[in-house]
Amino acid sequence: MKYFISVAYDGSKYYGFQRQKGKLSVQEVLEKALKKINKGEVLIKGAGRTDRGVHALSQGVSFELDKDIPPERLVNAINSIVLPYIKVNYAKYVGNDFHARFGVKEKKYTYVINIGVFDPIMNDYLYNYNKNLDIKNMKKAAKVLLGAHSYEAFTSGKRDNYNSIIDSINFTKKNNIIKITFVGKSFYRYMIRNLVGALILVGEGKINREDLKNILDLKREGNYMTVPANGLYLVDVKY
Repeated sequence: MKYFISVAYDGSKYYGFQRQKGKLSVQEVLEKALKKINKGEVLIKGAGRTDRGVHALSQGVSFELDKDIPPERLVNAINSIVLPYIKVNYAKYVGNDFHARFGVKEKKYTYVINIGVFDPIMNDYLYNYNKNLDIKNMKKAAKVLLGAHSYEAFTSGKRDNYNSIIDSINFTKKNNIIKITFVGKSFYRYMIRNLVGALILVGEGKINREDLKNILDLKREGNYMTVPANGLYLVDVKY
């Protein structure tokens, strides 16, 4: 039987989603749990490869089991092994042609920034920036990033294709916590963390909307920083 599960995890406890030799990953923990349940090897496919420190509220995962286990029972069985830093939200049957990565239509990520005083308790779960930012200017500048573009200037590493579409970038602020939410189909390595780094420069007044547009259009890296992974959350994946 083939299944889809939605998985949440604390990225601070793992070296990313993808299996890595000698380093604990979310994939390894899930596959070991499923092997125990299935009484045989299980290879999972994830919707995306979140980096070390990146969290997920709903990561999409697909896999096949040799036995038919009702989805609710499967959720309980997996959670009994993988808690407390990984949790399956729900499970369902899917068709044999379903693929958690290639079937993605939309992903939602949120980046969390603390502009108030340093918070040591939450340091693994947000970016302790601890300085004020001009959110109004950041919102205006973010509009140039929307739509279809090559995001080469904001992608780390070499790829054959840097093209993607960002459908929306939304900002919220509450009690000195800024959340920037990105919705689109494809986000490449460090892309969101680099985009946030550039938007922070706008919020600092070091670059403006036109400067950001030039970085995007000319496909040249700016002087932005790649913000820390611990502020980034994969919120949802739609199929």
